[in-house]
Amino acid sequence: MSAYKLDEKSLNVLKEITEIVAPSGFEEPVLERIKQYYSEYADEVRRDNLGSLILVKRGSSERPKVLVAGHVDEVGFLVTGITPEGFITFTTLGGWFEQVLLAQRVVIRTKKGEVYGVITSKPPHLLTPEERQKVVQFSQMYIDVGATSKEEVEKLGVRIGDPVAPWSPFTRTAFEDRIMAKALDDRVGAFIAMEVLKHLRLNGIDHPNTLYAAATVQEEVGLRGAETVGWVADHDVAIVTEVDIAGDVPGIKPSEAPAKLGKGPSIIVYDRSMIPNPRFKEFVIEVAEEAKIPYQLSAVSGGTDAGRLHLYKGGRPSIVIGVPTRHIHSHVSIVSLSDVENAVRLVLELVKRLDQETLKRFVNI
Repeated sequence: MSAYKLDEKSLNVLKEITEIVAPSGFEEPVLERIKQYYSEYADEVRRDNLGSLILVKRGSSERPKVLVAGHVDEVGFLVTGITPEGFITFTTLGGWFEQVLLAQRVVIRTKKGEVYGVITSKPPHLLTPEERQKVVQFSQMYIDVGATSKEEVEKLGVRIGDPVAPWSPFTRTAFEDRIMAKALDDRVGAFIAMEVLKHLRLNGIDHPNTLYAAATVQEEVGLRGAETVGWVADHDVAIVTEVDIAGDVPGIKPSEAPAKLGKGPSIIVYDRSMIPNPRFKEFVIEVAEEAKIPYQLSAVSGGTDAGRLHLYKGGRPSIVIGVPTRHIHSHVSIVSLSDVENAVRLVLELVKRLDQETLKRFVNI
């Protein structure tokens, strides 16, 4: 049995899936690509009616059913209108802070193909001193694709309802261990789930359960994909692979975001959507220490798919394993590849140990 190592082939998969334009509700292209790369390692491929993809790998026992899930939708935008002058108005899909948007390039996915534009507003030269002190609101912004009329924009294929995402190529930084890209929240989590399944298959590793590796949809607009995936998987325990806010940037106190790049994956002890099962959380910590996998403990203010998955039926033990990530919900995020590797290793160790007797330690029976 070989230890998991992130190789160039897998890294190229991560590059490709992060660059796809697929905001909430428009995830099909990235789901198809994940299916193309990973379905050969599964015993069964399932979809739910919202679109989420579930790859099943059977171990030595049918139960427990272990669900490892990461969402593939990215924060993005939706075309709401076209002005007579050829400028495109939009609304947001997921949480954005207005201040990160101006002068950023975007891609509109149309029936005729991709159209590139830039988010802009009234030129700063024309702002009054009072206006300069205020954050420009979404309603004051528009997308400029270089057109001079509504007719020109419509000839490009742009329509109301078309999805829009940041244009942000996957980039290796000057530091070999770190990358920057859009949509790492949370395609890196879906990637981890699929790499776990792939590694188990390629190395013939036994696991005393059935693994459900899921790429969920519409997390950024209300954890919607997790709601339906739970019913497809009928899981007994859930591991959500996500990003965590890296607090190692100026202006953030350790108490606000304790995780740091390169120090290992986060075990999330609290977020606004779930307080994890305490016994399961302690088990995860014990496994990380036993396997000598670096980890960090983190409490965050956001929510994840675990907020729905832990409420399935009578309740399911659930945990979130996070990859510390700088600058989420912006055009460019940064992660450490060693954190990604160690997250895969930790989830692998958990899947190898989660049998029926172990699960009984976490539930009230």
